[in-house]
Amino acid sequence: MLLEAYGTLLEKGWQPVFRQARTHERALEHAFAMPAVLGRRTVSRTICALGRSDQDWSADYKIYSRSEWSSQLLFDPVLDDYLSRYRRGPIGIAFDDTRLAKTGKKVPGASWGRDPMSPPFQVNLLWGLRFLQAGLLFPHHRQGEVAARSLPVRFEEAPVVKKPGKRASQKERQAYRQLQKQRNLSVQTLQMMRELRRQWDDQGAALRRLLAALDGSFCNRTLFKADLDRIDLLARCRKDARLCFPAPSGQRRRYSTELFTPEQARQDPHRPWKRARIHLAGQFRWVRYKEVSGVLWQRGAGTRPLRLLVLAPQPYRLSRQARRNYRQPAYLLTTDRRTSIKPLLQTYVDRWQIEVNHRDEKSLLGVGQAQVRSPQSVPRHPAFVVACYSALLLASLRCFGLTRTAAYQPLPKWRRNAKRPSLLDLLTLLRKELHETPVSFLVPSKLAQNLITHAYT
Repeated sequence: MLLEAYGTLLEKGWQPVFRQARTHERALEHAFAMPAVLGRRTVSRTICALGRSDQDWSADYKIYSRSEWSSQLLFDPVLDDYLSRYRRGPIGIAFDDTRLAKTGKKVPGASWGRDPMSPPFQVNLLWGLRFLQAGLLFPHHRQGEVAARSLPVRFEEAPVVKKPGKRASQKERQAYRQLQKQRNLSVQTLQMMRELRRQWDDQGAALRRLLAALDGSFCNRTLFKADLDRIDLLARCRKDARLCFPAPSGQRRRYSTELFTPEQARQDPHRPWKRARIHLAGQFRWVRYKEVSGVLWQRGAGTRPLRLLVLAPQPYRLSRQARRNYRQPAYLLTTDRRTSIKPLLQTYVDRWQIEVNHRDEKSLLGVGQAQVRSPQSVPRHPAFVVACYSALLLASLRCFGLTRTAAYQPLPKWRRNAKRPSLLDLLTLLRKELHETPVSFLVPSKLAQNLITHAYT
């Protein structure tokens, strides 16, 4: 049963996280009730689902505001499972930032930022919290024609430095500019990479390199000029980035005077196209690419040699009778000069799974909907929900494998070609097992009944 696998995973994996046994038990109750709750995922609705609507609610809120535990340790079961499943090759991990919309003006860390859902011709603003997420890429396509899946291993707040007002002194403005350099998103991403690197070293994976798949916003000098130990970067770059080769030997200059862009490399007829077979859009496909080794990015990476990978536009059809369309080409810069092309291209394609994580966390699990204001609760509660999401995905892998089985509910007609279970399938199965399972130490009393009773409270 999914419920039993999920409960066993949290009971054993989270026991070292909490100092007190009662805090651990209460956290397990929240981990069972929160994903199954109907409607908005608030702490009050979780309390009602647990049957404590007529009791003191302070202990449930103090889990996030006062109890001593680290949100990073909640993801340890996922890291351990990955190392036991995949013992060779680089460790692919995707990094990306996301915003959680808020309405309260007194929420610590909330600020105005660009709305990622705004159209390109009109930039809108969004009041909310900024978080940085790291997703461990499980390459399921090694076992069959199943897409990779990203399991979150970090979800930490990345607040924006507050800008001083109009009446601020010159000293305050200088301090603000200094904090911008020390606490920007790229610097916090570097810190997260190094923390994960140290954790994998402690778990016996010191010989395996970490391959970080990044979006275009992380392709900058802060990351590419940083001193990274056994960490390789793979980032999408601009098509008009100015690249060059090293200057010929015997000259004092370091960079060649001849510049070129990734777009020019794609259109260069003297650079032949090559082919590689990777898992893309649900099946294995042949893709065309170009490779340019030993390039230098003067403004971004300095004298560090890089590899430029150009991925040709991929054709697709909206239907069998529709005309053939093409996606945009992709331009990648990587510091990894030893790994073959196929794992690099596959990791870049699998990076899209972190966008699936963002959609599931916000749309189905309601990350950020809890109405908390404590400085500790604001970053902790979203991280707790994401940790439950990651544990639920891992429990489904251990219980049913990579693909859908007869244990899941039948799919509607328009989704019968799905190969792997979605988060909605897992939540449906979890609610069904909660309704059919008798009361035990894992399932709180009358949880399934309270889910419907307090669905709109």
